[in-house]
Parts: sequence; C-alpha cells; structure tokens
Amino acid sequence: MRIATGLLVASAVSLAAAGAAWSQAAPKTTGATAQPAPQQAAPAPAPAPAKQACANPDAIGVGRVVEIDTTGGPGFGFEHFKQLDFLRDKEVVLTFDDGPWPGNTPAVLKALADHCTKAIFFPIGKHATYYPEILKQVAAAGHTIGSHTWSHANLSNKKLSEDQRKDEIEKGFAAVKWALGAAPSPFFRFPALRHPPEMVTYLGTRNVSMFSCDLDSFDFKARKPQQVVDTVMTKVDKLGKGIILMHDFQKSTAEALPELLRRLKEGGYKVVQMKAKAPVVTMAKYDDELAKSNALPTVSSRPVSSVVQTISE
Repeated sequence: MRIATGLLVASAVSLAAAGAAWSQAAPKTTGATAQPAPQQAAPAPAPAPAKQACANPDAIGVGRVVEIDTTGGPGFGFEHFKQLDFLRDKEVVLTFDDGPWPGNTPAVLKALADHCTKAIFFPIGKHATYYPEILKQVAAAGHTIGSHTWSHANLSNKKLSEDQRKDEIEKGFAAVKWALGAAPSPFFRFPALRHPPEMVTYLGTRNVSMFSCDLDSFDFKARKPQQVVDTVMTKVDKLGKGIILMHDFQKSTAEALPELLRRLKEGGYKVVQMKAKAPVVTMAKYDDELAKSNALPTVSSRPVSSVVQTISE
C-alpha cells in the first residue's frame, strides 16, 4: 500500500491473524554483551532538539517525514511484515540497534549530524541505564527512539515463560523512559528478528509498532567498515529502497557510516524519518521497578575525565 506525502501510516493489521503468518528470520548474534557501568539517579529529561540549518551542501538530509499511528501494532520491514509498503523508490529508513554505547553511538550521531539526517534507534534497556547521557544525546539530536528489550533476550527461546517475555518488552521501554526522562516512541524491534506469534499479538494489544527490516547490513559480522558499506549498497541497489538494519553498538558501523551516507547520496537515495503519533504508554509497575533499582545516591555526576586526570606516567 502506497502512502502519499503527509498522510499517516495507519495499521489495519488483524491481531487474530498476527504472528503465525509471518515467518521468523534466522537468529543473529550482535555480541551485545555489557559490563555494567555504575548506575545513577534518574537523569533530567533531554532538551527538545533544536532546529538548525544544514551547513553541508552535500548532505543527504531528510527527504520526507512520516508520522505513524501505532494503534493495533503495525509492522514494518518486508523481511517479516508485508502489509505496509509506504516507501517510494529510492527511499531508505536508517535504523540502529543495541546502543547506547560509548564511542560508537556518539560517532554514529556525528556522522548523521554531518549529513543532516535522522534515524531510528532501538536501544537495549540495560545499555540505556548504563549510559543515559548518551541516549539523551540521541534524543537531543532529534532522532526517533524505540526499544529493543531489556537484555537483548531472544523472545523465541522456549525456556522463557510468557511473563518473562513480556517483562523483557516492558522493562526495556521503562528503562529507555528512565534514561530519557520521557517516554520513547512505541517502536519495537525483536532481538535477532525472532517474532514469536504470541508476542506479536501482545504488542498489538499494547499499540506498539514492530520493526523488522528490508535489508540487514550484517555489520556485526564485518571486520572492516568497507564491508558494511558494500553490503548495504549492494542490497539497497538491488531492492531500490528499504529499511536498513545497522547497529550503533558496532565500531565497524560507526566507522562506515560517513562513507555509506555519501554513497547513498550519490546513488540518489533519500532518507525518510519515521515519527510516532504519540509516545509509548509504559506500565507503572516497571517504571517503579526501574526507579527503585536506580535510586541509589551518587557522590558525583561529573564524568570521570573531569574528576581524575593523569599528571604523570
């Protein structure tokens, strides 16, 4: 279904028919394991993004902005969800999973800023609590933020109960809300692109939009940045458009992004920014749990670099 400029992308997905008709993608390993950083009191909300003129005449920019009505849990990304074909030829959506992460996420943000363009970020809840200040940078730059579960658990794992799967989803959103000081968008991506039918239906009842992808960069397998660029360009040139799956957790992606954006621009592609009509409605139970678990007082909120400096080696 084609969506004209300015119209909402609305869901007409039947919850009863959800899930079973959608095939599951092969699992992928992102390597998104983390050592917890010291947790801190809930940060202040991120400031509203400031509108700035683009100083780069060669920037890819944003070609179109669409607003998504997430009622009923619409799905995007032809790898799993084929009902809503809203992208025009030569249009792409940039998406990044598994952050926020020191070094890599800020580098991704810089590349996007240099090209005056926007993306969707799907952070892992734990990572959001480790590095809330980085996630606030994502929000301040005007990007769309969803969620990618609490711990990157494979929700198709039969060892997980239904309640445990729901906990992963809900705690993930609550963690992102805690880090940002405001509710994120009701946008969700399943880890490893595994979509258990019961959770697809559940997200529909929660009015959360689900994201697969049209093309996977497989950047978690790439040893060199050029591999990321070549993989994405080969696939997007074949498809002519699509939602691109990448990871701001990956160093190779951060290093590849400036060249990738340049190549997309040269190829005549335009970036579509997707925004939600309304923020996600988190559950009080999970908000309270996050507040309690992160409520320990901290001695200082200053970064390490401003507290400890090497004066001799």
